[in-house]
Amino acid sequence: MEIPGPSARWRMLIEAVVLVASPAAAQRAWLEKYDVPPEEIFLGFDDAFRLAGELVREGMLSATALSHLRMIDEIHGEMARDEGTDRWTSEALSADAEWNRARWSAREVLTAEGQTEGEGDARLPDPCIVR
Repeated sequence: MEIPGPSARWRMLIEAVVLVASPAAAQRAWLEKYDVPPEEIFLGFDDAFRLAGELVREGMLSATALSHLRMIDEIHGEMARDEGTDRWTSEALSADAEWNRARWSAREVLTAEGQTEGEGDARLPDPCIVR
């Protein structure tokens, strides 16, 4: 199996971040389109986040973006540990403060990487599985 180059890995990361940054309504539509649960948004991010450190070392990702990516990872970790809430429902996408915090941090990543054009109209990526 051929390992994707830095540009392909950067694109995969940005696509995962675009999904996290998207408005709740767009995320709900994406979930319905692919018939997946809300945690799939973060599972795709987790796969791509593993590439971030290497992308910084290769000069393909800014340290500022990495800082915000780490924040998203921390938010996800907090959400995953909090078993007493309904954070993994479609309704939580717009109602839960942690989803909004993750969205804000993801938008900061996109800004740091110069990826803010058409933010609200961006086509959401297809699911991507890293093995």
